[in-house]
Amino acid sequence: MRRFTDPKLVIATHNAGKLVEMSELLAPFGIETVSAGQLGLEEPEETEETFAGNARIKAQFAAGASGLPALADDSGIEVDALGKQPGVRTAHWAQTENGRDFSRAMQRVWDMLEEISAPEPRTARFRCTLCLAWPDGHDELFEGTVEGRIVWPMRGERGFGFDPVFLPRGENRTFGEMDPERKAAMSHRADAFAKLVAGCLA
Repeated sequence: MRRFTDPKLVIATHNAGKLVEMSELLAPFGIETVSAGQLGLEEPEETEETFAGNARIKAQFAAGASGLPALADDSGIEVDALGKQPGVRTAHWAQTENGRDFSRAMQRVWDMLEEISAPEPRTARFRCTLCLAWPDGHDELFEGTVEGRIVWPMRGERGFGFDPVFLPRGENRTFGEMDPERKAAMSHRADAFAKLVAGCLA
Protein backbone atom coordinates (compact mmCIF):
# COMPACT_ATOMS: atom_id res chain seq x y z
CA MET A 1 0.00 0.00 0.00
CA ARG A 2 1.40 3.41 -0.97
CA ARG A 3 2.15 5.96 1.72
CA PHE A 4 0.82 9.49 1.27
CA THR A 5 3.68 11.97 1.68
CA ASP A 6 2.50 15.00 -0.33
CA PRO A 7 1.79 18.33 1.40
CA LYS A 8 -1.35 19.08 -0.63
CA LEU A 9 -4.43 17.08 -1.54
CA VAL A 10 -7.44 17.72 -3.76
CA ILE A 11 -10.79 16.80 -2.21
CA ALA A 12 -12.62 15.62 -5.30
CA THR A 13 -16.09 16.86 -4.46
CA HIS A 14 -18.46 19.73 -5.21
CA ASN A 15 -20.58 18.80 -2.16
CA ALA A 16 -20.05 21.41 0.58
CA GLY A 17 -21.04 19.04 3.39
CA LYS A 18 -18.62 16.33 2.28
CA LEU A 19 -15.86 18.92 1.83
CA VAL A 20 -16.24 20.12 5.42
CA GLU A 21 -16.28 16.59 6.86
CA MET A 22 -13.28 15.41 4.84
CA SER A 23 -11.23 18.56 5.48
CA GLU A 24 -11.83 18.21 9.22
CA LEU A 25 -10.77 14.55 9.15
CA LEU A 26 -7.53 15.50 7.37
CA ALA A 27 -6.74 18.57 9.50
CA PRO A 28 -4.78 16.70 12.24
CA PHE A 29 -2.30 15.48 9.63
CA GLY A 30 -1.27 18.96 8.50
CA ILE A 31 -2.34 18.29 4.92
CA GLU A 32 -3.37 21.33 2.90
CA THR A 33 -6.63 20.67 1.09
CA VAL A 34 -8.31 22.28 -1.89
CA SER A 35 -11.60 21.19 -3.42
CA ALA A 36 -12.28 20.24 -7.00
CA GLY A 37 -14.81 23.07 -7.06
CA GLN A 38 -12.23 25.62 -5.92
CA LEU A 39 -9.92 24.47 -8.73
CA GLY A 40 -12.74 24.86 -11.25
CA LEU A 41 -12.68 21.17 -12.16
CA GLU A 42 -15.71 19.63 -13.82
CA GLU A 43 -17.70 16.86 -12.21
CA PRO A 44 -17.04 13.64 -14.16
CA GLU A 45 -19.99 11.45 -15.05
CA GLU A 46 -20.44 8.64 -12.54
CA THR A 47 -21.08 5.65 -14.77
CA GLU A 48 -20.25 2.75 -12.45
CA GLU A 49 -22.71 0.59 -10.51
CA THR A 50 -20.61 0.45 -7.34
CA PHE A 51 -19.42 3.01 -4.78
CA ALA A 52 -15.83 1.93 -5.43
CA GLY A 53 -16.17 2.42 -9.18
CA ASN A 54 -17.60 5.91 -8.87
CA ALA A 55 -15.11 6.98 -6.18
CA ARG A 56 -12.30 5.86 -8.50
CA ILE A 57 -13.73 7.86 -11.43
CA LYS A 58 -13.84 11.05 -9.34
CA ALA A 59 -10.43 10.63 -7.71
CA GLN A 60 -8.60 9.66 -10.91
CA PHE A 61 -10.22 12.53 -12.82
CA ALA A 62 -9.26 15.12 -10.20
CA ALA A 63 -5.70 13.80 -9.86
CA GLY A 64 -5.19 13.79 -13.61
CA ALA A 65 -6.68 17.26 -14.11
CA SER A 66 -4.85 18.91 -11.20
CA GLY A 67 -1.53 17.09 -11.16
CA LEU A 68 -2.04 16.57 -7.41
CA PRO A 69 -3.09 13.54 -5.39
CA ALA A 70 -6.87 13.48 -4.95
CA LEU A 71 -9.28 11.97 -2.46
CA ALA A 72 -12.81 11.14 -3.55
CA ASP A 73 -15.76 9.75 -1.69
CA ASP A 74 -18.73 7.90 -3.10
CA SER A 75 -21.38 7.15 -0.57
CA GLY A 76 -25.06 6.53 -0.13
CA ILE A 77 -27.76 4.87 1.88
CA GLU A 78 -28.99 1.31 1.41
CA VAL A 79 -32.48 0.49 2.67
CA ASP A 80 -32.90 -3.25 3.08
CA ALA A 81 -36.66 -3.40 2.47
CA LEU A 82 -36.14 -1.57 -0.83
CA GLY A 83 -33.58 -4.03 -2.14
CA LYS A 84 -30.73 -1.78 -0.90
CA GLN A 85 -32.00 1.18 -2.88
CA PRO A 86 -31.18 4.00 -3.41
CA GLY A 87 -27.57 2.85 -2.92
CA VAL A 88 -25.23 4.24 -5.57
CA ARG A 89 -28.18 6.26 -6.90
CA THR A 90 -28.68 8.16 -3.62
CA ALA A 91 -27.76 11.55 -5.10
CA HIS A 92 -29.80 10.85 -8.25
CA TRP A 93 -32.92 10.30 -6.15
CA ALA A 94 -32.50 13.85 -4.86
CA GLN A 95 -31.88 15.44 -8.25
CA THR A 96 -34.40 18.03 -9.51
CA GLU A 97 -34.34 20.66 -12.23
CA ASN A 98 -33.21 23.16 -9.57
CA GLY A 99 -30.50 21.02 -7.94
CA ARG A 100 -30.66 18.35 -5.27
CA ASP A 101 -33.60 18.17 -2.89
CA PHE A 102 -32.93 15.55 -0.24
CA SER A 103 -36.18 16.29 1.58
CA ARG A 104 -38.00 15.03 -1.48
CA ALA A 105 -35.71 12.01 -1.71
CA MET A 106 -36.32 11.12 1.95
CA GLN A 107 -40.06 11.46 1.42
CA ARG A 108 -39.83 9.13 -1.58
CA VAL A 109 -38.02 6.48 0.46
CA TRP A 110 -40.57 6.69 3.28
CA ASP A 111 -43.51 6.56 0.86
CA MET A 112 -42.08 3.43 -0.77
CA LEU A 113 -41.61 1.78 2.63
CA GLU A 114 -45.19 2.62 3.57
CA GLU A 115 -46.49 1.37 0.24
CA ILE A 116 -45.06 -2.10 0.85
CA SER A 117 -45.84 -2.00 4.60
CA ALA A 118 -42.20 -2.70 5.40
CA PRO A 119 -41.90 -4.09 8.94
CA GLU A 120 -40.06 -2.26 11.69
CA PRO A 121 -37.22 -1.83 12.23
CA ARG A 122 -36.68 -0.53 8.72
CA THR A 123 -32.98 -1.37 8.67
CA ALA A 124 -30.54 0.58 6.56
CA ARG A 125 -26.89 1.51 6.38
CA PHE A 126 -24.74 4.29 5.09
CA ARG A 127 -21.90 3.00 2.95
CA CYS A 128 -18.81 4.94 1.89
CA THR A 129 -15.84 4.19 -0.34
CA LEU A 130 -12.85 6.50 -0.33
CA CYS A 131 -10.40 6.48 -3.22
CA LEU A 132 -6.99 8.11 -2.84
CA ALA A 133 -5.47 8.56 -6.29
CA TRP A 134 -2.13 9.87 -7.51
CA PRO A 135 -1.46 11.61 -10.85
CA ASP A 136 0.49 8.56 -12.08
CA GLY A 137 -2.71 6.49 -12.01
CA HIS A 138 -2.10 4.56 -8.78
CA ASP A 139 -4.93 4.48 -6.26
CA GLU A 140 -6.00 2.91 -2.98
CA LEU A 141 -9.58 2.09 -1.89
CA PHE A 142 -11.08 2.07 1.62
CA GLU A 143 -14.65 1.09 2.53
CA GLY A 144 -16.72 2.00 5.58
CA THR A 145 -20.26 1.40 6.83
CA VAL A 146 -22.55 2.38 9.69
CA GLU A 147 -25.68 0.36 10.46
CA GLY A 148 -29.01 1.80 11.57
CA ARG A 149 -32.61 2.24 10.53
CA ILE A 150 -34.94 4.66 8.80
CA VAL A 151 -37.20 6.75 11.06
CA TRP A 152 -39.96 9.26 10.35
CA PRO A 153 -40.60 12.18 10.48
CA MET A 154 -37.30 13.81 9.59
CA ARG A 155 -35.39 14.84 12.70
CA GLY A 156 -32.71 17.49 13.00
CA GLU A 157 -31.21 20.29 10.94
CA ARG A 158 -27.61 19.15 11.10
CA GLY A 159 -25.70 16.99 8.66
CA PHE A 160 -26.77 16.62 5.05
CA GLY A 161 -28.34 14.14 2.65
CA PHE A 162 -30.39 11.45 4.39
CA ASP A 163 -29.02 12.27 7.86
CA PRO A 164 -32.41 13.44 9.31
CA VAL A 165 -34.05 10.02 8.78
CA PHE A 166 -31.10 7.77 9.70
CA LEU A 167 -30.94 6.55 13.29
CA PRO A 168 -27.62 4.75 13.93
CA ARG A 169 -27.78 1.45 15.78
CA GLY A 170 -27.67 1.95 19.56
CA GLU A 171 -28.32 5.72 19.34
CA ASN A 172 -31.39 7.83 20.18
CA ARG A 173 -30.55 10.73 17.87
CA THR A 174 -30.46 10.77 14.09
CA PHE A 175 -27.39 11.96 12.24
CA GLY A 176 -29.41 15.11 11.59
CA GLU A 177 -29.74 15.75 15.34
CA MET A 178 -26.29 14.62 16.40
CA ASP A 179 -23.36 16.85 17.31
CA PRO A 180 -20.96 16.90 14.34
CA GLU A 181 -18.18 15.53 16.55
CA ARG A 182 -20.32 12.56 17.60
CA LYS A 183 -21.32 11.82 14.03
CA ALA A 184 -17.72 12.18 12.83
CA ALA A 185 -16.61 9.57 15.35
CA MET A 186 -19.00 6.87 14.11
CA SER A 187 -20.00 7.63 10.54
CA HIS A 188 -19.41 5.48 7.46
CA ARG A 189 -16.97 8.16 6.26
CA ALA A 190 -15.07 8.03 9.56
CA ASP A 191 -14.90 4.23 9.31
CA ALA A 192 -13.42 4.40 5.81
CA PHE A 193 -11.12 7.26 6.81
CA ALA A 194 -9.71 5.30 9.76
CA LYS A 195 -8.72 2.56 7.31
CA LEU A 196 -7.13 5.15 5.01
CA VAL A 197 -5.13 6.56 7.93
CA ALA A 198 -3.94 3.09 8.95
CA GLY A 199 -2.96 2.26 5.39
CA CYS A 200 -1.52 5.48 4.02
CA LEU A 201 -1.02 8.11 6.75
CA ALA A 202 -0.07 6.37 9.99
